[in-house]
Amino acid sequence: MNQVLRRGFKDIVVTEVPDPALTPHHVLVRPCYSLISSGTETASIHPDVLKTVKENPSHIQTIINVAKVEGPVKTFNEVRAKFDAYAVLGYSGAGYVAAKHATVMDLAVGDRVVYGGEGTGHGETISTGRNLVAPIPEGVRFEHACFTTLGCIAMNAIRTAQIGVGDTVAVVGLGLVGQLIAQLARLQGAVVAGFDLRADRAELAKKLGADYAFTDPASVREGVLGITNGRGADCVIIAAAAKNDGPCRTAVSMARDRGRIVVVGAVEMSFPWDEMYIKEIQLLMSRAYGPGSYDADYERKGRDYPVSYVRWTENRNMQEFLRLLEAGKVNVAPLISRVYPLDEAPAAYGEIMSGSGGSLAMVLRYPQADAPAPKTSTLKHTVFTPNVEAPAPAPGRIQAAVVGVGGIFRWAHMPALEKISDVSLRAVYSTNGARGKTCAERYKAVYCTTDYEEVLRDAETNLVLVVSRNQYHAPQTIAALRAGKHVFVEKPMALTIEECREVSRAVKESGKQLTVGFNRRFAPYYVAQRKRLMRRSGPAVINIRVNSPGISGAYWMADPAIGGAILGEACHFVDLFYWLLGAEPVRVSAYSLPPNSNEPVGTNNLCATFQFADGSIGTLNYSTIGSKTSQGERVECFAQGFGVTTENFKFLAVNEDAPAVEKK
Repeated sequence: MNQVLRRGFKDIVVTEVPDPALTPHHVLVRPCYSLISSGTETASIHPDVLKTVKENPSHIQTIINVAKVEGPVKTFNEVRAKFDAYAVLGYSGAGYVAAKHATVMDLAVGDRVVYGGEGTGHGETISTGRNLVAPIPEGVRFEHACFTTLGCIAMNAIRTAQIGVGDTVAVVGLGLVGQLIAQLARLQGAVVAGFDLRADRAELAKKLGADYAFTDPASVREGVLGITNGRGADCVIIAAAAKNDGPCRTAVSMARDRGRIVVVGAVEMSFPWDEMYIKEIQLLMSRAYGPGSYDADYERKGRDYPVSYVRWTENRNMQEFLRLLEAGKVNVAPLISRVYPLDEAPAAYGEIMSGSGGSLAMVLRYPQADAPAPKTSTLKHTVFTPNVEAPAPAPGRIQAAVVGVGGIFRWAHMPALEKISDVSLRAVYSTNGARGKTCAERYKAVYCTTDYEEVLRDAETNLVLVVSRNQYHAPQTIAALRAGKHVFVEKPMALTIEECREVSRAVKESGKQLTVGFNRRFAPYYVAQRKRLMRRSGPAVINIRVNSPGISGAYWMADPAIGGAILGEACHFVDLFYWLLGAEPVRVSAYSLPPNSNEPVGTNNLCATFQFADGSIGTLNYSTIGSKTSQGERVECFAQGFGVTTENFKFLAVNEDAPAVEKK
């Protein structure tokens, strides 16, 4: 399929990527129209990279911090790669359902729907969660329905503001979202006063129902005071995008005593303390489309909130905005500045970025807009990389496919593969077509795909590197083994005992080699520790302390449901125990922090003791709540007459008693 992507930091291209795969609780949609969000999307386009870095010096510090850990060469290579990487743009459109997962029961192929969601993009096929899709009423046209996601952003701001009949509402910034907010505030019975520096936008707001519109920042305060008998606005909604605090100061000046300010736009959040304090202003933030936003259980797993507890979720806001469109109570047609065909998307972005013509909404039109509703799915999940030819098959040559293209593949595995002369990267599998294409082009793979079966069917591929998320390791490993491929899988190999047994059966039945990514065995100082321990005369005592505060918050690795820090990371150190001692663990007891605490996740913090078959004992203290300035991992080994300690792969200390002098 063709998709609009940002290449590097500034170039907009329309290029071929694989159609997305169908996943649980998701549908695939063939758009007819999609809306370019001039604020959100253009914020990620940086025509002048040096200027962007100058305005955000924290980027430099981030690079320096990474270089301290990964080294300057690796860091430079990753930074340079960013100038060619693809990124998805867009999150609001309308079209036909092209396919649905079996978990989606209330939609059918061919249904007219709107869709939203970060990362859906402007493409001929998009994937989105069921809770981010809503049916389009018969009376609503696709080119109007594609405004729904932006309409929900405006609607959530109105709900956050708790506007009542007769309230005076000032809207700062009359761009696309500001225009929609003004219309929705009017429907709530508010007196609406809009403010924008552009006279054409102020005039448009008045045509669409705003009671007043101002353009002069020097007199807008007096204007609002004049229409409220000196009281000020009951609520000010900031819908502007600015890199200064002008919109915030303007909002405070217009608000009445004990008034409300709701922030929707991306502005510098700097308010005059004295005026905020004297007026006792309530400051509120409006987050995306409503309850459910950024909740993976809601957006990706299809878990709705009960209507009796959460009346207006993302999806119910979408349905309500469509109802208002059908009833003619919201008018989006005058907001459309121009309609571009999909293949002319770079010109649409160029017009927006130039700021010429006073453009508000740019709409992309797809070939599907002229076709009948699809009755069956016709998807292309594999795309061959241009200018790359498959190497001629040779006896003993390894042709690898990578499954998952996250940081560990880019920073660790691919640099290692590139050093092996008889290995070629043949295929890249990723559920994200843009990311897969980026990786395939960068490392000169033959093709990228969103269909794992394509990798399994490929007779030329004889090695599969499974470096996806934890919950996929076992099933993807089992499938690859049974397809006759050798497998390298990142730890953890599996998340349950039954999965471990199933992997073991697949290895025995296939006769193929399986390697698990336990890397501590290869660290030079751990190798030195093991050599000394192998010369011990009796059991040993090992203490391992790990501080890993990065595995917390919303980071997927912190979720115990998919392994968390213990199954996902602490398994390294259970393997390290076994390898250092050459003995299997036979008993273990462990305690974690209370599991009912959300942050930090209690079960990611553990103290465990082990007994091994040779009589040795070990303790593992694993924490995700420590300071980032604390040392990461420390391993202390003690046996009769000596101790060996390592810390953070950078320090090794060997302490031994002097040999006893034999008396004559």
